Amino acid sequence: MDQTRSAFCEPLSAALKHALGHLAPARELSVAATASLESLRAKLCFSLPEAGTDGARVVDELVSGVEGGIINSAGPRFFGWVIGGSLPAALAADWLTSAWDQNAGLYACSPAAAIVEEAAGQWLKGLLHLPATASFALVTGAQMAHVTCLAAARHALLAKQGIDVERDGLSGSPAIRILTSTEKHGTIVRAVRLLGLGEKNLISLQADADGRLPAEILTNALQENSTAPSVVVLQAGDLNIGAFDDFQTLIPIAKKHGAWVHIDGAFGLWAAASARYRHLLAGAGQADSWTTDGHKWLNVPYDCGYAFVADREAHRASLSHRAAYLTHDADARDQMDWTPEYSRRGRGFATYAALRQLGKAGVEALIDRTCGHAHALVTRMGSLQGAEMLWEPQINQGLIRFHDPRNGATDADHDAFTDRIMAAILASGEAFFTGTTWRGRRAMRVSVCNWQTSTEDVERVIKCVARTLEAAK
Repeated sequence: MDQTRSAFCEPLSAALKHALGHLAPARELSVAATASLESLRAKLCFSLPEAGTDGARVVDELVSGVEGGIINSAGPRFFGWVIGGSLPAALAADWLTSAWDQNAGLYACSPAAAIVEEAAGQWLKGLLHLPATASFALVTGAQMAHVTCLAAARHALLAKQGIDVERDGLSGSPAIRILTSTEKHGTIVRAVRLLGLGEKNLISLQADADGRLPAEILTNALQENSTAPSVVVLQAGDLNIGAFDDFQTLIPIAKKHGAWVHIDGAFGLWAAASARYRHLLAGAGQADSWTTDGHKWLNVPYDCGYAFVADREAHRASLSHRAAYLTHDADARDQMDWTPEYSRRGRGFATYAALRQLGKAGVEALIDRTCGHAHALVTRMGSLQGAEMLWEPQINQGLIRFHDPRNGATDADHDAFTDRIMAAILASGEAFFTGTTWRGRRAMRVSVCNWQTSTEDVERVIKCVARTLEAAK
């Protein structure tokens, strides 16, 4: 036992020291990476040594090797893509998850992992105002959550046609239409591919000026081939502007035509946890399936996503498997019956810890606070000379465009100038933003998810952008 303790002690102690040095550094870290591709390869890519290396030394040399190549996405001034940080309790639980090294596929493999996940699933449904009877799955992210939910949809829709798709496959079955808006996320496209539904059957309907799917357009599309099995994918917070479809109007239309309704709420579904923003999800509880992420707004470590399905039997039938060598429990929940994974990490521990640390009030405060910071950042940056607010945040997402100050500058010049300003902000190390092309124009996306972001961070970033614009004149 002493020998085992000694074998772990030095590497883990080294890891703790380096982790604290990253999370609470003696000197401030650049938000952006500072190392080049060539330098990282030079430090990290070499012939594997014949002999092994002491564990603590491996940790020390790994940290040295990656220096400058770690983006500070866990920090308070990271506003790129939609990436949250890690709450202290969630990070600690994630470390223990690795130490416990449980295969969270079956109750028999780890009773505690199964029950922790069961508790977390119930808490999540309550916070997100989803049906208490819905099934759930903890997966790697919204990508696999979409796969999980659409697999259940595929099962349910084809079962109505008398087809056992898990047994017989898709050959000979009617094509399933997937109706969604032009604002769909790419993970929906990939899920459709992975499930063999065919990208040609994915129909993108034109969203309106507010990024929402119009009721008339959806109705007409459903009526075009009213007998075809259909899935309607709606948005709860689209990628660029955080738009929410009108669930109260659209879901009854879809249900009238026998369609399965799936809501992509990768980050926007968390608005349900806030009394201030819950109205954006009015009627969403009547859908058939929902997805969201934990590694975004809940601030748990990567990777963690959640899938929820109203039809428990369709969910289970689409994924469950039995084999003689497996040990299934008659009463407990076996996670592999609900997820695409067989062997899987016990990611329920970090989710459980995050929810316990925050509580209901803490989750609500996190949503409200980050939305407030996003609004301040976008409106105040947008008022700077040379900047334009393209979209005012209704939750935590907004868009800024920068204007080339030269006389006669074209839209193409403004596009290039916007990219130039983003690159300069990134090079400063003060903040991290990412770009997008929205309605034909380049823009800087602002996404605020991190639990640590403060009013002081907002002020600092606005000053950085102002300096950058002044220097670019």
